[in-house]
Amino acid sequence: MTGQPQAPENEASKLEQTYSAKAHAELAAADRLAPGSDGVPWSGDVFAEVVLVKGEPGPAEVSGGSALSGPDGAAARKALEALGFDPASVFATVARPEAGIDASLLRERLRMQIEAVDPTVVVALDAMAATEVAAVFDLGQPAYGTAVHANGRAFVALEGLESSLADARLKRRVWRQMQAIQVRPPAL
Repeated sequence: MTGQPQAPENEASKLEQTYSAKAHAELAAADRLAPGSDGVPWSGDVFAEVVLVKGEPGPAEVSGGSALSGPDGAAARKALEALGFDPASVFATVARPEAGIDASLLRERLRMQIEAVDPTVVVALDAMAATEVAAVFDLGQPAYGTAVHANGRAFVALEGLESSLADARLKRRVWRQMQAIQVRPPAL
């Protein structure tokens, strides 16, 4: 019947579609800002609670995969799940996806990506990612494994997730560093 109020599920679904379209448009604008930066496409949930930032492409990305499509992405999601996060609520990107792109454009692209997703936690997975995230948000160089709170989110830098997969000692250190990430309690 016309004139009847819409069911809440339909309204919620329409609102989700609207916000999804907005986030996708903002992410596309970020990629257009730095031509060639979409050579390693971002991946994941545009409504993610956690953004994972990798400094440079690793073997999986170099061979054509999206950001964190290799073993490091699987390890990051497994660790996040162990910490109480939904591993499906993750957005992944590479700060410097291609050599030769202006660094200031890549930083603005990274800022736009993080703002489009609007996570509660940003995890820089290696030293280069930590440097880039810190520069984008004026954080100073954060210590590995220490949560820095700014702009309504927590930022955590790791020593090197991908390299830790082949080094048991580093893997333990990176796991301890990751434990600085705190799950936010559900909203009331």
